Amino acid sequence: MNLNIGDKIKSLRKRDGRTQEALANALGVSCQAVSRWELSAAYPDIELVPSIANYFGISIDELFGYECEHDKKIDEIIARVDAYGIKARGDCEWVEECTSILREGLAEFPQNEKLLITLAETLSEAGWRTCGERTYFDGDGFLRLDCGSHRKNEYWTESVKICETLVSSNCGNDIFIRAVRILVLLYRNFGEFEKAAEYARRMPAVENSREMLLAVSADGKDGAMHIGGALLKTASEFSRLLVQGLMANLNNYDTDMPIEKISGAIELFHVICSDGNFGEYNGQLIQLHLYLSMLQWKYGYHDEAFLSLDKALEHARALEKLLDGGEHYFTAPLVSLVKCRSGAPAEIAASLPEDWPFWCTPEYSQVEKEIKSDPRWTEWAAKCGTPQA
Repeated sequence: MNLNIGDKIKSLRKRDGRTQEALANALGVSCQAVSRWELSAAYPDIELVPSIANYFGISIDELFGYECEHDKKIDEIIARVDAYGIKARGDCEWVEECTSILREGLAEFPQNEKLLITLAETLSEAGWRTCGERTYFDGDGFLRLDCGSHRKNEYWTESVKICETLVSSNCGNDIFIRAVRILVLLYRNFGEFEKAAEYARRMPAVENSREMLLAVSADGKDGAMHIGGALLKTASEFSRLLVQGLMANLNNYDTDMPIEKISGAIELFHVICSDGNFGEYNGQLIQLHLYLSMLQWKYGYHDEAFLSLDKALEHARALEKLLDGGEHYFTAPLVSLVKCRSGAPAEIAASLPEDWPFWCTPEYSQVEKEIKSDPRWTEWAAKCGTPQA
């Protein structure tokens, strides 16, 4: 590190509109002393360092440049994990490598909140990928969780411990929210429903969410941008909740009603992204089309099922193009000012046959046996494994 406290003092003084004389008077030193510090002709006495930091309202680490350097290294560690594109991948080969990167980072920067929450999120995702959520239907047809097996999920257990520590340590608001989200989901999976609800109640109501408030926070171009972002996020959360609502009650599958509902969720994205540019939400549309194909086959709409599989493949190819590290924007009128989330290159299409049907419903195994015996499945799987030019 290049120790140049003089430059730091000078930039802070100018930031706050202070004179050398004002700083000198506050510290009880001469103006000449302050001038020499800023010219790097001398350093402040060590006893003055806390007073200088306090005068400018910063930490001693930040005064010496340690904090910025630490933050840069921490961001680089997290970027290494982000480069694996965990959310976009269908495999779990990243688990050991990503957790090792974060544990090494924490060995260098113990108790760093950004690294801890990233590790907690990575462990949570690892638990889903390696062990999965296990469910069954009770006598009344309602979806229940196999909480006993979930409590044995070591990834989830560690993730909960980290999040509990963060929440109890007065962590920053963003980290607090990320930690609570994990705690709600995993405590639910552990069968500790009261704890899950207790944490959920600590979050703002829908109308007070970030996206909703941003949508009314500005006018003009910024206002249009925030409204577009809120529309996309709302559609995303609505579709997730819709799937959960269908799967929560076995009686919903007595008719082919789920086909209509999933098709409606897909159509909602088309209403917003009317030009077919779905950005990162291609990933969610992949999931919806895979699930729709399973439902269509189950209810006898076999040709339609393979049309849905082809649609899932189209969205996978579109998402792969987006993951080029570049800058992209949505282009439909309602969302044309919204920037897409990008990421590291990843092969999405190749994992579709393995990801199918993404969510499972009753008689899933029978449907799987039937649809995969159709020659069209082999053809579709081959298309998924062959990158397009």
